[in-house]
Amino acid sequence: MRRGQHFPKGVITRISVESEALKNNMLGDDAIRECDVYVPHGADPAGLPLLLDAAAYTSSGLAHTGWKGFDENLPERLDRLIATGEMKPAVVLFPDCFTRLGGNQYVNSSAMGNWADFLIKELVPTVEDKLKCGGAGKRGIFGISSGGYAAMVHGMFYADFWSAIACHSGDMGFDMAYAAGFPTLLRKLAKHENSIEKFVGSVNANHNPGGEDIHALMLLAMAASYDPNPNTFCGIQLPVDSHTCEIIDERWQEWLKWDPLQLVDAYTEQLKSLKAVWLDCGDVDQFNFVYPARKMTAKLAAAGVRHRYEEFPDNHFSISYRLDRSLPYLVDAFG
Repeated sequence: MRRGQHFPKGVITRISVESEALKNNMLGDDAIRECDVYVPHGADPAGLPLLLDAAAYTSSGLAHTGWKGFDENLPERLDRLIATGEMKPAVVLFPDCFTRLGGNQYVNSSAMGNWADFLIKELVPTVEDKLKCGGAGKRGIFGISSGGYAAMVHGMFYADFWSAIACHSGDMGFDMAYAAGFPTLLRKLAKHENSIEKFVGSVNANHNPGGEDIHALMLLAMAASYDPNPNTFCGIQLPVDSHTCEIIDERWQEWLKWDPLQLVDAYTEQLKSLKAVWLDCGDVDQFNFVYPARKMTAKLAAAGVRHRYEEFPDNHFSISYRLDRSLPYLVDAFG
């Protein structure tokens, strides 16, 4: 039994895309990627706008279309929003972008693979060509946490491709968000002879890794995304001294080049060109993203970037209900 089953159900089709952009990545991940494609009940997809769901770290778009106890999955949420008239119809993509390091920031990386190229040069064009949906001025990207980060940086870097973005509790303010986790990461590595390869292997072999292991793995995924080294295991190099945990400034500066708070001043014109920019965060977010989010909305407002910012009384997890507010906002912007 599924919640919301009384609403007309959209059609979900699974496709596979063999990616040139992801071939030869240093993680050894498969370059053939599956994606679930949602088309609203009874709708002709031709001419509809297209939204892409960038899943959070440790998740996948394929998880978002699966059964969910006591709650709606995302297709069921879309069925309800569209059937009740709260949201106009749209095609929605749910790609599998999971990696050996547990997730993705959806940027091009010589270690992780060219994930941005995969989305905008391969996956979206494949779906648009087949369904005749989306196209210039009618594409949006949304996500929570790492997916929110993806939406924000894609809005900056690829404003000529995307026209609307929704960043929910997205990674930003790296000094606050990431730096506090480095001591725990080093302690985890110390239990594996200070070997990143042995630690990653232990997590990959564990069918139920603990929260500290996942958080440590996440920081390694960030290293492979933001500052890849072609001469190290999975392209990973740390931005801290492995003995003293002191920041290595040269390495850390490479990370900061990817921090939306550091980028925004140089990309305000791109963000101004978007039809919709949504930003929100829980006021008790465990990763403290609410404070960088407040800085971000202030920067956007000062630069004249039209956007909607909301804080809500919740933390970082289980906040997919926030999509009830952002998705209609994005689709309305397409006209």
